[in-house]
Amino acid sequence: MNSENKVLLQVINLKKYFPVSRGLFTNRQTRYVKAVDDVSFEVFDGETLGLVGETGCGKTTVARTILQLYRPTSGNIIFDGIDLTSLAENELRKIRRRMQMIFQDPYASLNPRMTVGNIISAPLDVHTDLGGKEKQDKVQDLLRLVGLNPDFVNRYPHEFSGGQRQRIGIARALALNPDLVICDEPISSLDVSIQAQVVNLLEELQDRLGLTYIFVAHDLSMVRHISDRMVVMYLGKVMELADRNEIYLRPRHPYTRALMSAVPIPNPRKARDRQRILLKGDIPSPLNPPNGCNFNTRCPMAQAICFNTDPEYREIEPRHYVACHFA
Repeated sequence: MNSENKVLLQVINLKKYFPVSRGLFTNRQTRYVKAVDDVSFEVFDGETLGLVGETGCGKTTVARTILQLYRPTSGNIIFDGIDLTSLAENELRKIRRRMQMIFQDPYASLNPRMTVGNIISAPLDVHTDLGGKEKQDKVQDLLRLVGLNPDFVNRYPHEFSGGQRQRIGIARALALNPDLVICDEPISSLDVSIQAQVVNLLEELQDRLGLTYIFVAHDLSMVRHISDRMVVMYLGKVMELADRNEIYLRPRHPYTRALMSAVPIPNPRKARDRQRILLKGDIPSPLNPPNGCNFNTRCPMAQAICFNTDPEYREIEPRHYVACHFA
């Protein structure tokens, strides 16, 4: 990915709030879970953008809202010049074939009553007019593409291992030749020995097919390996966005520094010399986030301004963005 690549996706001031009723039998008073709160970033054509943060920080909600599986509360999602938030369902259906998702759990995302051939051909049934023989050939080609035997078309998901099931999910996502693929923690439920194989497959497919990825994960080492740039989220907001090496070697936000200090180092001497940053307390509830900076309850650098004023998300160096008063 080079800096001259065109912007494929823009996420602008995205918010997604989920209403929560206060009472069991009344909907009069409603609070909101601020799952995603004013998130902005862009994705360049052909790159892999890593989306990282603790569990519950809003990563998956961002991913699903980009695909319009959740309709945003406010904000804009511009895909290849088209604002997805302004499209009706029938218009979304036409463009949705260009955006696909690989889901986290390969055991839950495949219908156990459908054969592998039917699972992979489902997008073709919805979006194309391919006949029986053409569709069968396409499904077998997709199975070969992800490293599976094309003769497996009549088998069922329970006959496969977790890694093989995730390959089936990848084949289904690639059936319509998408431009953007969102990988929602695609390796988190797999054995460590299989994770590297799946990541290598994703990289090979990106090179071969010219894909653009948004890679959602909490395994920071793996995200550094596969990503070009990284977005660090905390409690529904973006804390920092930069090149992957900038994030790892020169993190500017105190939350990013704490995350990076927890990444294992294979060299024992360097690991001994490194200073761990241990955050105190728990993540606040997204039902009632703190005033000012979302991170102020756990930040070792927090001062008075942090409890009163939300920090501006700003560019402190070329293509390095931070939301911190003291970055």
